[in-house]
Amino acid sequence: MTEARQRLTAIAEILLCSSIPTQILLGALLRIGGVAPLEGDGQLSLPFVLILSVADTLLLIGLMVALTRAHGERVAALWLGARTIGREALLGALLIPTVFLLVVVLLNVLRVTAPWLHNVDINPLEQLASTPGEAAVFAVVAILAGGVREELQRAFLLQRFERHLGGAMVGVAVLSVGFGLGHVVQGWDAVVTTGILGAVWAVVYLRRRSTIAPLVSHAGFNSLEVLRVAAFGA
Repeated sequence: MTEARQRLTAIAEILLCSSIPTQILLGALLRIGGVAPLEGDGQLSLPFVLILSVADTLLLIGLMVALTRAHGERVAALWLGARTIGREALLGALLIPTVFLLVVVLLNVLRVTAPWLHNVDINPLEQLASTPGEAAVFAVVAILAGGVREELQRAFLLQRFERHLGGAMVGVAVLSVGFGLGHVVQGWDAVVTTGILGAVWAVVYLRRRSTIAPLVSHAGFNSLEVLRVAAFGA
């Protein structure tokens, strides 16, 4: 396969596994099936978000596994590497308070230096965890769609950039911008903050060559955020 064809293949795989086409397809199927994305009051529908997130996670993992194997590569090498899973999970757990502190500092700095970025007063996603039951359901979404899907996805996409599209650091930059923009519904301060978080988790993966530490860190951070909202409100 020529280098030009490899690049086109990498771009096609990045687009396919970016969550955009899969979520558009799944969202359309849910609407056809009578599951609306919004409640009568205009708030996001928790059942819609839950079904979409779980289905997209399963679909994307299936796609990434199939594409990895189609290239004659091992899925375990991409996502687990050669490091001990337990040790990587411990590292991820130890990173959780650091990540949480980083977010607190970043948001407060942005609200002082660039208050116009705080353009969303009530995070629509946090409204999905207003009761203990809803919080428990939303925690599943946060762990699956955040900790699991996004970190497996990040590793898969980073590999394409590293090999065919300018290198790993180009991938970190592009994917972090995309990760941040994926949270635009939460406000521009959230875009900046999550973009930086995406870069942190991407670098951890590149240094460790295992998704376990960033996955545990991401899932733990998301779980703490859901717990915070459930306990203290948005």
